[in-house]
Amino acid sequence: MTGDEPEVGRRYRVSHRTTYSYDDDVSDSLGIAYLVPRELPWQTVGRSELTITPTPLDQTADVDYYGNTATYFQVTEPHRVLDVLAVTEVEARADRHSAEALAVPWEDARPAHRPDVPDAWQAQDLALPSSLADQTDEARAYAAQSLTPGRPVGEAVVEVMRRIHADFAYDKTATTVTTTVDDIFEKRAGVCQDFAHLTLACLRSHGLAVRYVSGYLATTPPPGKERIVGADATHAWAAVWIPGDGWLAVDPTNDQLVNDRYVTVAWGRDYADVPPVKGVIFTEAKSSTLRVEVDVAPVTD
Repeated sequence: MTGDEPEVGRRYRVSHRTTYSYDDDVSDSLGIAYLVPRELPWQTVGRSELTITPTPLDQTADVDYYGNTATYFQVTEPHRVLDVLAVTEVEARADRHSAEALAVPWEDARPAHRPDVPDAWQAQDLALPSSLADQTDEARAYAAQSLTPGRPVGEAVVEVMRRIHADFAYDKTATTVTTTVDDIFEKRAGVCQDFAHLTLACLRSHGLAVRYVSGYLATTPPPGKERIVGADATHAWAAVWIPGDGWLAVDPTNDQLVNDRYVTVAWGRDYADVPPVKGVIFTEAKSSTLRVEVDVAPVTD
């Protein structure tokens, strides 16, 4: 989106429930949740509640290095079911970028080469390798086809996004949360977090700074069909640093720029920085199950 287009916001009520069930008592559960959307120039967060059952002995919200809201909790009451429910009202708008900024040659969008831009030193952290977005030779070669000398950064990034969408199949059974970039290339398939990691690896391998972004995408039912409550899911995409003009967010899973149907929750180096919920439990349980229910419901006056 360029700065010439009108800004239109959409309001949503996001409900995200994570339920862990165990076949024996858990005596102690310590966790971190990234479930509160960010307040941003293109996103306004209203009422936000995070309810954990059983009630934690301690529950504290803090801001991490990247500015995300991280909620720390500890449940010491013996339990076989742990329920984490986040409900937030948010208004999302499409971020805006100037045509001039997107026309900068991609070589000049590398933070290591732009000491003249105030936030380049912060962006540089997101040009480095991370555990789930290794800058492999294959990733570098793949991106090089689009990052030709002097090409505008916006044009080149969008082409990488479109090629990933065309070349890799969406397949929920192909990967796991620990899948590597080499695995994605080998299987030529994955899910949204894999395609985000692939985008990171490809562009970072050429010195560009790229965020892994976690959030939600509001789904639209087919014509004549009603919304199915709870059918939505968490989503992931990538955002590339544009010198002096913020971050250009792209969604290779859906082959489009991020717009007002997206709700941004958190960002970091890769998925490992911002999973919705992670933690440690103390139990003799032999098995467990995980159920996640997400609903992104439009709010109309």
